[in-house]
Amino acid sequence: MIERYTRPEMGALWDQNAKYRAWLEVELAACRAMAARGEIPADALTEIEAKADFDAQRIAEIEGEVKHDVIAFLTSVAEHVGPASRFIHKGLTSSDVVDTGFALQLRRAGQLLEKGLQRLDQALVRLAWEYKDSIMIGRSHGIHAEPITFGLKVAVWRAEAQRNLARLRDAIATISVGMLSGAVGTFAHIDPAIEASVCAELGLQVEAASTQVISRDRHAQFFSTLAVIAGSIEKIAVEIRHLQRTEVLEAEEPFSVGQKGSSAMPHKRNPILSENLTGLARLMRGYAGMALEDIALWHERDISHSSVERVIGPDACIVLDFMLHRASGLLEGLVVYPQRMLENLGRTHGLIFSQRVLLALTEKGMLREDAYRLVQKNAMRVWESGQEFQDLLAQDPELRRHLDPEELAGLFDLDYHRKSVDTIFARVFPEGRPQ
Repeated sequence: MIERYTRPEMGALWDQNAKYRAWLEVELAACRAMAARGEIPADALTEIEAKADFDAQRIAEIEGEVKHDVIAFLTSVAEHVGPASRFIHKGLTSSDVVDTGFALQLRRAGQLLEKGLQRLDQALVRLAWEYKDSIMIGRSHGIHAEPITFGLKVAVWRAEAQRNLARLRDAIATISVGMLSGAVGTFAHIDPAIEASVCAELGLQVEAASTQVISRDRHAQFFSTLAVIAGSIEKIAVEIRHLQRTEVLEAEEPFSVGQKGSSAMPHKRNPILSENLTGLARLMRGYAGMALEDIALWHERDISHSSVERVIGPDACIVLDFMLHRASGLLEGLVVYPQRMLENLGRTHGLIFSQRVLLALTEKGMLREDAYRLVQKNAMRVWESGQEFQDLLAQDPELRRHLDPEELAGLFDLDYHRKSVDTIFARVFPEGRPQ
């Protein structure tokens, strides 16, 4: 779907040859397990292992006639192997091969995604520590609230990335399950020991109980996890889009030499990377929804899930792989403007210290309701007049009865809001500052 942006490592896991190669891994492992039990002659196994191969174009030709992809695959393999091919696929059904092969593909894709998430995590670690103490305004409802630091904002993203890493590892473990139980999952024509041997060789767990397919709750968890990770990337992207707005301009995407932002307006530098990531996260949520729809199948098997997974398997993994590396590159090159952050802090003329004044008045004995009324009255005057909040408070006779000028001035100290930064960083970065 986005071939132009697909990284070779991820794309190689999802072409037709990769799928058939995974199927062949399953078939060969089954042959080896059966030969070890004396169910396949040793010389036949030698011949199978030496000759087993397939031709993707030939498979397509055969499928055009038989209208069954696994039969077409087995026919192509048989053409390579010769008479010994009669022992291939013994006692198996198509889903044994397809589902177990799909598990191999998803596990390998998940491991690549884990590397991408680790790169994103490293970018967040560097950014958080670099701007650990860079004071800026925190916003709620999009409105100036109280001071934070840019490093704390990034620390929140990093904590989420760590949870996503744990989620992804759990999802990979959940999806790394194989099944060779035959038609409707009863092991009527294959011994459960064969399944155990094959899964052990392939590094998969055995599905405790299957029908003719592996239960799709596993796949739903995997694709839902990918969507959660995409949502976390979108969270970062949306924040950067806001911070890059002309009226804000506290951070900005990298803008390379020769890059152009608009066909009509040469001055434009748009947050196109973040906007792109926002859109792709919507795709990922769609894929997760499709996977959830696949959980309920008819009886012991239908194939309504199959057409869905042929799309969302490669697409979801490729899209998230792209998102992870695009987001990492964005963060690695992010331009941050600490001076602009300080300028924006003053836009509300000191209103951001209103809570501290409120609490100081209650500590002096005022009822909270009375203190709130006093502070809000002066705050509304700031909104209307543009005067400095501290000046208006200093002129209020009621406030002066509780706070002297020196006490009032001390409440407008930015460093007060940085006093717990080290504590939060110790929680988010137990490994300490990177070298």
